[in-house]
Amino acid sequence: MATAYPQNVHADDTRLDKDFSSHGVHGTTMNGNTGGIENDSGDTLTRMRTAGSVNISSELFEKLYLSPENRIKGDLRKTFGNPTPIALVGFLLSLTPLACDLMGWRGAGGNGAASTGVFFFFGGVLMILGAIGEWIIGNTFPFVVFGTFGAFWLAFGATLVPSFNAYGVYVTDPEVAATMMGNPGNPAGLQVPAFNASFAFFLVMMGLVCFIFMICSLRTNITFFVIFLTLVCGIGCLAGAYFNLALAYENSTNLAAATRASRCVVAGGAFLFVTSLAGWWIFLAIMLASLDFPVQIPVGDLSTTIKGASDKKKVSEA
Repeated sequence: MATAYPQNVHADDTRLDKDFSSHGVHGTTMNGNTGGIENDSGDTLTRMRTAGSVNISSELFEKLYLSPENRIKGDLRKTFGNPTPIALVGFLLSLTPLACDLMGWRGAGGNGAASTGVFFFFGGVLMILGAIGEWIIGNTFPFVVFGTFGAFWLAFGATLVPSFNAYGVYVTDPEVAATMMGNPGNPAGLQVPAFNASFAFFLVMMGLVCFIFMICSLRTNITFFVIFLTLVCGIGCLAGAYFNLALAYENSTNLAAATRASRCVVAGGAFLFVTSLAGWWIFLAIMLASLDFPVQIPVGDLSTTIKGASDKKKVSEA
C-alpha cells in the first residue's frame, strides 16, 4: 500500500512524479550523516500523489454512473468495475431492433418476435446483472432503473413465447382451441380484444414508471432525461395501439381504430428509435470516460445545475 505523505495536494496537478535520481528524489539530496532528506525544491512532495487520493469531479461521476455523486461506506467503487455500461448494452441491443421492427424498416415486423432471445439474454440478463452491480456500489437510482427494465424485457420476451400461453389463454372457443391440439400459445388469442386491452394497461403502467424516472433524471443529465422523455412518448403510443386493436378486433368494421393502431405502432417505434440514439450517445460517452480517452463527448450534466435538497440546506445554514 502506498504511503500517504503529509502535504497539500494540488487538485489541478494530474501527473504522478517519479523522476528519481542518484541524489535523491527529484531535486533533493540524501544526508549521509542523519539519513534525512533535505528538500531543495520546496514543492517536490506536494506534487506527489497516492493512487487513493485521486478523486473524480461530480460531473464525471454523474456521467459514469448516471446518478448524482453520493457518499457510501467503504471503497466499493474502487473494488468493483462500473456496471452501468453493461446494463446499457443490454438495453440498447434489445430496444434498437425492436424500434426498427415497429417502424417496419426493410420489411421487419412481428412486434420483435424474432428478437425474443435477445430480450431474455441481453435485455433481461445484462440489465439485471447491471442492477445488482449498481446496488452493490450504492447507486440507488440506476439500480432501480436497470432492475425495472431488466424485468420488463423478461416479461415482454415471455409474452412472446408460446409456452407461457400469455395470449393463448384468451381463446375460449372450443373449435378454435382444438386446432392447437392442447398445445399452448394459440395465435388466435392475439386477436382477442381482452388480450390487447389487458396488455395495453401493462404498457400504461410502464409509461407511468418511466414518467417518474424522467422527473428523477433531471438530477442527472440532459441525455438521460431525453431517454425517459421519449420512452414515455413511445410506450404511450404503443399502449394506444393496443387499445385501438382491442376496438378493431371487437368490431371488424371499425376500420378507423385499425388505422389508428397502425399509426400508433409506427409512431411508437419512431420515439423508441430516438431513445436508442440517445442511449448509444450516452453509452459512448461512458466508455470514453472510463478509458480516459483523449476525446470526450458531453451529456449535458444537470447534477450541479439542479441542486439537491441537501445542497440547498447547506447553503441556507451557511
